[in-house]
Amino acid sequence: MCILFFAIKQHPKYPVIICANRDEFHQRPTQAMHWWSDNDILAGKDLQAGGTWLGLTTRGRFSALTNFRQPHLLDKHKQSRGDLVLQALDKQNSEMTEQLTNTSNQYNGFNLVYGQLNNLVCFDSVSQQQRALSVGFHSLCNGALDDIWPKMALGQTQLANAINTFPEQSLDIDELFNLMLNAQQAKTQHLPKTGVPLDWEQLLSSIFIISPEYGTRTTNIITQDNDGNIAIYDRSFDEQGKCINEQQFSINQCD
Repeated sequence: MCILFFAIKQHPKYPVIICANRDEFHQRPTQAMHWWSDNDILAGKDLQAGGTWLGLTTRGRFSALTNFRQPHLLDKHKQSRGDLVLQALDKQNSEMTEQLTNTSNQYNGFNLVYGQLNNLVCFDSVSQQQRALSVGFHSLCNGALDDIWPKMALGQTQLANAINTFPEQSLDIDELFNLMLNAQQAKTQHLPKTGVPLDWEQLLSSIFIISPEYGTRTTNIITQDNDGNIAIYDRSFDEQGKCINEQQFSINQCD
């Protein structure tokens, strides 16, 4: 998972709105979002390492992970970060926070967002700090929460504008998908310096990434309404950026 936008208590009917893109090498084997047969998890599956990048449970817990972009510190012998999402879906926040504080050095740098949808926190393994996602708009990519990278600022602004244009009590899911399809790259002078070559920095500077080797493979839109009901919209893309699969799930908290 490479970029997420959050709107917390910014819409009269939907106090939680999450827009997320997962960027990955196209050759990495992946199973699309589904209900896992051995538990109550709804998530895609990384068939190479067995973990996931974003998931929810029938109890309304949520977790998603982004990697810190630190190529000079990458250690291929460390544990797979995708397993952290599964752990966070299975534990209470206090238990997960204690675990991360003690074991995060066993993984390459990451951000992990987790908790009930109405009580999300973000743990930053590089700073070893945890922050609650307070009321307002937030963005998360391959650095710290709410860093002002061009695509983070762009997406956060567009999400705010989209919500403000919706009629009261309604939400245009296609409009949210459209903002996650934005392939506008940043100007060279505005690019962050994360240690990757300039051509890669340029490629990675858009919300939606298209290239034959690496790109946006999944977009998820997740909403929770005032009654606690959760809707999950999932689209998968090929190397040309074409949508190849679309599905929708729901979690009714009244059940």
